[in-house]
Amino acid sequence: MSTPNVVAATTEATASVLSVKNIEVVYDHVILVLKGVSLGVPRGGIVALLGANGAGKTTTLKAISNLLHAERGEITKGSILFDGVEVQSQSPNDLVRRGCIQVMEGRRAFSHLTVEENLLTGAFTRRDGKLAIAQDLERVYAYFPRLRERRGSTAGYTSGGEQQMCVIGRALMSRPKMILLDEPSMGLAPQIVEEIFELVKHLNVKEFYLGIAGDKRKSYRDVKHYKRRKRWLA
Repeated sequence: MSTPNVVAATTEATASVLSVKNIEVVYDHVILVLKGVSLGVPRGGIVALLGANGAGKTTTLKAISNLLHAERGEITKGSILFDGVEVQSQSPNDLVRRGCIQVMEGRRAFSHLTVEENLLTGAFTRRDGKLAIAQDLERVYAYFPRLRERRGSTAGYTSGGEQQMCVIGRALMSRPKMILLDEPSMGLAPQIVEEIFELVKHLNVKEFYLGIAGDKRKSYRDVKHYKRRKRWLA
């Protein structure tokens, strides 16, 4: 058994949107996978989990998003607070409605649906009307112009980078307060990896991904031209 390392890459605000306190995770009632894991995510910040394969990174994320039960896992100790509310007993649907959404590893787009249909599934839990959803869809296309070009294409026939943009865009369509990204770089070319991390870093700025910056919104292509800095995983 091992545990992942936690790295806080940015701390733009002090209030925590997520607080994980000393959790333990057991599979099949006997296999201890995580022990004593604690971390906090500041509001407006980015936190990275680092570790070798099998260190428990994915299990930690699934514990936060309450997806463990699908794999016969459970949290046996500790607590998880999201936006000030203890949530480990809530369903994944409840967490999505509260604004916590996980982007699973392996670019799990719905391969038989078009790119745009995939994006719209992200708004399934919303009740704020078609106009608001249409406006957010346009924002996603502003961030990812390539998705606009491929909006009618079957997602399963798009490139790995396009599928990763699609699942991140789908998460944004739910209007999340926090996104859990599991292995967003897996299987992608180094250039695409760097571009996606740069975009994630800039999406973390509130004005950018909530679309309240008006005509100053940046697109995926714009982000590629920002001065290169150390990756947030460094």
